[in-house]
Amino acid sequence: MTTTDAGTGTALEPAPGTGPHPAPGATPPRAPLSRRAAAELVGTAALVAVVVGSGIQATELSQDVGVQLLANSIATVFGLGVLIALLGPVSGAHFNPAVTLAEWWTARRGGPGVTAREAAVYVPAQITGGIGGAVLANAMFAEPAVAWSGHDRSAGHLLLGEVVATAGLVLLIFGLARTDRLRFAPVAVASYIGAAYWFTSSTSFANPAVTVGRAFSDTFAGIAPGSVPGFVGMQLIGAVVGLALVAQLFGGTGGRPAGNP
Repeated sequence: MTTTDAGTGTALEPAPGTGPHPAPGATPPRAPLSRRAAAELVGTAALVAVVVGSGIQATELSQDVGVQLLANSIATVFGLGVLIALLGPVSGAHFNPAVTLAEWWTARRGGPGVTAREAAVYVPAQITGGIGGAVLANAMFAEPAVAWSGHDRSAGHLLLGEVVATAGLVLLIFGLARTDRLRFAPVAVASYIGAAYWFTSSTSFANPAVTVGRAFSDTFAGIAPGSVPGFVGMQLIGAVVGLALVAQLFGGTGGRPAGNP
C-alpha cells in the first residue's frame, strides 16, 4: 500500500510485503480453494478432451494402430505440458486423484501438501472434469455425447502396467519436489507420460479421473466401465509404491508437488 508523508504530501514507496507483490523471500498467498478447485476441474477436463479428441482424430486420419498411438501420445504430451505450465501456479496442476491423495498423505506425515478438506474438494472436481472432457471431445467429433466404451482392459499385464506407470509418475513428481526442481515439471511430467504411452502395456492412464472419463467415450482412447475399478485400484497401489520409492531414494519431506496428469 502506497502511503503519503503527512508533512509534504509526497508519495512514499510501499513498505516491503504491503504492496501487490510479496516481499522478497516471502511465500505468495495461495489462491482460494474455490479457484483451485475450478483449475483442477478445467485442467482435468482439458486433459481428457486432448486424450480422447486426439484419439478420435487419429483413427479418422489413419488405419495404422501405431500411427494412431503416436498421434495420441504426441498430442497428450503437448497438451499436458501446456496445462501444467498454465494452471500449476493456481492449484498445483494435479489433475489426478492419485497424486492429490499422495500429497495429502505426505502432509499427514509432516510434509507440505493438501489438507483432507482440500483433497475432498480436489478429487470430485477432477473426476467431474474428466467426465466433462470426454463428453466435450465426443461432441466435437459428432460422436454420441455419452457412449460407454467397449474397450476391455482387464488383463493382468495391463493392470501391472498401471502400477508401473503410476508409481513412476508419483516418483517423478515428488522427486522433483524433494530436490527443489518443480520448475521442470511441465516438461518432465509431460515427457514421462509420453514415454509411458509406449513402455507400459496399458499405455499409461496413471490417473483415476482420466480413467473414469475415458469410460464415457466408445472410441480409440476409451476403457470399458467394467475395467475401470481394476485400473483405479492398480493406480492407487502404484501411488503407494511411488511414495515408498520417494522415501527410499530421497528420504524426509520436501517441497510441495505441483504439475501432473
